[in-house]
This record gives sequence, structure tokens and C-alpha cells, in this order.
Amino acid sequence: MMSEDRTRATARPASHGPRTHGSAGPQDPRADPATRPTMRPAAEPAVPEGPTVPTPTGWEDPQPRDKLAHSRTGVLWTGLILSALVLLLLLVFILQNDAPIQINFFAASGTLPTGVALLLAAIAGLLLVAIPGGLRILQLRRAARRGRRL
Repeated sequence: MMSEDRTRATARPASHGPRTHGSAGPQDPRADPATRPTMRPAAEPAVPEGPTVPTPTGWEDPQPRDKLAHSRTGVLWTGLILSALVLLLLLVFILQNDAPIQINFFAASGTLPTGVALLLAAIAGLLLVAIPGGLRILQLRRAARRGRRL
């Protein structure tokens, strides 16, 4: 019985000839056919191109289902539905927060429902971000048309 100690190298005598069985791979287990061209098979197996089962004519899908193009109308409807949902949530928020609060702004003062006051504050914050952002986008579009870089 031979020992399983792999540190002891035992060379196979050349008189025994090439191995015909008992080998699961190349002599060097670290050898990679991708990096050593001599280990590649002589000919690549032929792979048939196209479908292996003939497809009846008239059944071809003109546009695959996984590559449907998004239309502007579809994007518009998605935006409208999301906007309607946000509006509904805002209305529920305003109706649930109807306790009047005192609002003071410079010399003006008055009472507003809490929900309306918070909605007005959110709109003011949105405008503070949207106006400069929109102006910057317009500036970048003009520069892109002229071919300049800002």
C-alpha cells in the first residue's frame, strides 16, 4: 500500500507509457487550459446557431418582451398616477391636522390649520430648491448646445 504523502514525489517511469486511465485531469492540477494553449482541445465542438427546434413562420415576436421600449405616454401616466397618490396623502394629512395655529410672518399674522401651514412651508422649501436647480439646468443645456464646458 502506498502512502498518501504528497511531499514525496514519485516519478512515473517512461517505460510505463502514457496513462490511459485513472487520471482525472492534467498532471499539474494547477494547469489551466485558458492560459496554456497546449492544453486546449484540437477543435472546438460545433454549436448550432439559432433555434434548435424549427419555429413556424408567422410566430416570431417582433419585439422581445424583455426589451420593450418605454414610451413617453407610459412615463407620463406613471407620473400622473404617482402624483395623484401623493396628492391624496397630502389631503389626508391636511384634513387630519386641522387644529388652528397662529402664523406670524414679518408684520403679517393670522391663523391657519396646521396641515395647511406645513404644506405652505413645504411648497416654499421646494421652490427654494427647484428654481435655482432649474436655472442651472437651463444654463448647462445652453452650454451643451454651444459646445462649451462649465
